[in-house]
Amino acid sequence: MISDECPIQQYRVETVDPTAYYVSGFITPEEEKYILSYIYAAPKPKWTQLSNRRLQNWGGIPHNKGMIAEEIPQWLQTYLDKIHKLNLMNGKRPNHVLVNEYLPGQGILPHLDGSLFYPTITTISVGSHTVLKFLQPASDECMSLKPVFSFLLEPRSLLVLQDKLFSYYLHSIEEVSEDLLDDSIVNLHMCSDKYVKGALVARDTRISLTIRHVPKTTTFKINIGNKR
Repeated sequence: MISDECPIQQYRVETVDPTAYYVSGFITPEEEKYILSYIYAAPKPKWTQLSNRRLQNWGGIPHNKGMIAEEIPQWLQTYLDKIHKLNLMNGKRPNHVLVNEYLPGQGILPHLDGSLFYPTITTISVGSHTVLKFLQPASDECMSLKPVFSFLLEPRSLLVLQDKLFSYYLHSIEEVSEDLLDDSIVNLHMCSDKYVKGALVARDTRISLTIRHVPKTTTFKINIGNKR
C-alpha cells in the first residue's frame, strides 16, 4: 500500500525502459468488491458492446474536438482522488475512467493510447489477473511488431505507464483463457507469492479501470423541456 513513507517512486519497475510503476495490493479486497458491485449495478445503456469485450465510459467520451465533461459519481471519484494524490500528471486531476470487462479468452490488440490523453496511463485491475504484453515497432518495411516483455497485472493492483511505455511501446492482451508465467514477465518479483515462475494460471473475469486526464474538455448543458 502506498503511503507518505513509501511513495510511488519505490514501486518503479527497474527492468524496463522508462517509465512504469507497479503496486501489488493498491486496493483492499473490500474495495474490490465495492467497485465490482457498482460497475455491475450500472444501467445497461452505460455498457458499450464491442466484438471482443464490453466497456463503460465515465467522465465523458474523449474526442478530437474535446470531451464533453460529465460528472463522475462519488464511488468512482474516490479512486480518481487516490490517483491524483500520487502526483503522476504534473498536478493535473484525472477526469476520465474507461472501464473494460474481459471475459476469459478476451483481449485487446496492440495499440497506443494516443494524443487525446495526458501521457500517463493508470490502471487498477479487479476480479482477475491478466498479462499485459509490450511490443516494439520494427524498422522493416513490413512494419511488424516485436514482443519484448510483459507485466503480470494482479487483481487489486495498480499499473502506471509513462514516457516510452506510453508513447513508443504498444501494449496488448492476448485472447487466451490462461497465462504461462514465463521469463517474459519482468515484474513477477513485485507480485504476491501466489504467482510463481512457470505456473499456468487460469483467467477469470477481469475489470480494468483506466484512469487518465483528458486535457481538452468542454462543458455542455442540455436543458430538456424549455419552451421558446
